[in-house]
Amino acid sequence: MPGADWTVSDLIDAMERIAPPRYAETWDRVGLHLGRRSAALGGPVLLTIDLSEKVVEEAAERAASAIVAYHPPIWKPLTALTDAQPMQRALLRAAELGMAIYSPHTALDSVQGGVTDWLCEGLSAGSEGRIVGDVRALSPHMEKPGTRELKVVTFVPADALESVRNAMATGGAGIIGAYRVCSFATPGTGTFLGESGAQPAIGEAGRLEEADERRLEMVCARKALPLVVETLRRFHPYEEPAIDVYPLEGEPVRQSGIGRRLVLDQPATIAELGQRLETFLGKARIKYSADDLAKKVSRVGVCPGSGAELAEMAIREGCEVFVTGEMKHHEIIAAANEGLSIILAGHTNTERGYLPRLAARLQAELPKLHVLVSDRDADPLVPKPA
Repeated sequence: MPGADWTVSDLIDAMERIAPPRYAETWDRVGLHLGRRSAALGGPVLLTIDLSEKVVEEAAERAASAIVAYHPPIWKPLTALTDAQPMQRALLRAAELGMAIYSPHTALDSVQGGVTDWLCEGLSAGSEGRIVGDVRALSPHMEKPGTRELKVVTFVPADALESVRNAMATGGAGIIGAYRVCSFATPGTGTFLGESGAQPAIGEAGRLEEADERRLEMVCARKALPLVVETLRRFHPYEEPAIDVYPLEGEPVRQSGIGRRLVLDQPATIAELGQRLETFLGKARIKYSADDLAKKVSRVGVCPGSGAELAEMAIREGCEVFVTGEMKHHEIIAAANEGLSIILAGHTNTERGYLPRLAARLQAELPKLHVLVSDRDADPLVPKPA
């Protein structure tokens, strides 16, 4: 597709390939916040951490047709969209200009190669795309394919196994990746005693019967369950087939999820980690909570932005120091009481430096589309002048 023909839908697809929404936290507001999917991208895409009136005006000056705002601009439900409040003004102005706005937020944090891994590169003295040490998610993403949300189990006579299995597959059960009609069957003996009026397929009512049966198991999507059960009943020879439905847990993805547990190849002092972070981010607002900055550590918890909720998890995972953007006073004290040292680098300082990399990745996904990083998006907190 020529670059001039990209649409907002293409931008969404590209962002979802870079940062799949399924990796976002359940409380988050990732996705398209403003715009029509069918609208053409006739101008550049501007990347920013925060949407503001200044950023929207910059986008207008640079003839941008879309903005990718890392932090979701619409967080709480809007009660109005007027010029009475700054964020509403920014959104209203963007709408008037026909701009689309998309936000990836925690999906971009959690995905492998995203913001959190980028921080780990700097802390481990690595290079682009290379982390020096072992790294895994503090809270791994639980991958649950849509076709494997539930498991349906039934018990069927051996001679009816194939027909029931095929019927369930027709209803949508037994899909695992590129494979269809996936099932597992184990032999056993079933017993039943039909009451008066029952019409058992095997034996007689009023007498305890035994049957050579197979336990048949097949996965299915939640939305497919009604049809799967209906077809099972239709093709099962029993008057009252036994049907069990079990919810399935997802499978953990070690390298993706919220936060990271970084085990350095070579231990470093807490001061060295702070210096690496300062150099990597190009900022001087590094703060510490540590009894001994010269202490050498090898296990580091990492979370961009505001990561206080992961501090306890970092402690449970044996981390000696926790690196994030910001924490509240009592949160820092609680961590210190548990022996966890803290390094803080400023909320958006731990995020903004990733934008050039995101720009390069998005540019590769949408060739010939001009992707820009905002010049007016900035940390609202600035260091005291020298």
